Amino acid sequence: MERPPKALWERILAQPERAPELIALAASDRFGPQAQEWVRVAGAGHTPEQLAKVAYKKHVRLARLEGGVLGVGGAFTAAPDVVALIWIQSRMTFYIAAAHGYDPRHPMRPAELLAIQGFYETPEEARKALDGVGKLMAQAMVEKALASRSTDALHRRLVRYLARRFARRAASRYIPLIGAPIGAIQNGNATAEVGKLALAYYHRPGISGGPGA
Repeated sequence: MERPPKALWERILAQPERAPELIALAASDRFGPQAQEWVRVAGAGHTPEQLAKVAYKKHVRLARLEGGVLGVGGAFTAAPDVVALIWIQSRMTFYIAAAHGYDPRHPMRPAELLAIQGFYETPEEARKALDGVGKLMAQAMVEKALASRSTDALHRRLVRYLARRFARRAASRYIPLIGAPIGAIQNGNATAEVGKLALAYYHRPGISGGPGA
């Protein structure tokens, strides 16, 4: 699967405390159209529930693979690992939404993603934060932040933030080589957890951008 784009990584380095929101917005732009096309091509002969489970299982496998590959580097790949994990979970959520007939390009999809991932209590709260990110992350501000700090310093700042935000992740996974199997298991389990929440969320009616809306 494609890695997070360079432009997104630069924005995350410039403002690591907004990493989840920035990833959600970028994922909406990247994966919304992809998810819609995937349903058009792969949806024939499947019920929405079956198609959603296909997306779920595929992304859990991707998360395990990603965790195993980046886990080899231990602490040196800790930040890229977490960013890549959120990227995969984001793609999965948009695909599950699309499988259930919800418009994956709807502005509430990234807000729902953040709520499903546990960053906000409700999609409405997340949507307000996303609207704020759109104003805060103007390109000029990104360039200013990147110019005022070295890349190494920004990377260390991102690692510190992600370490605090994901403190429940076992420290042993950041030991080179040993971290590979641990990363595969943890990333797979974390993505499975998010996927089950997404499956339950989009299985119910009355969500914005849903079938017939």
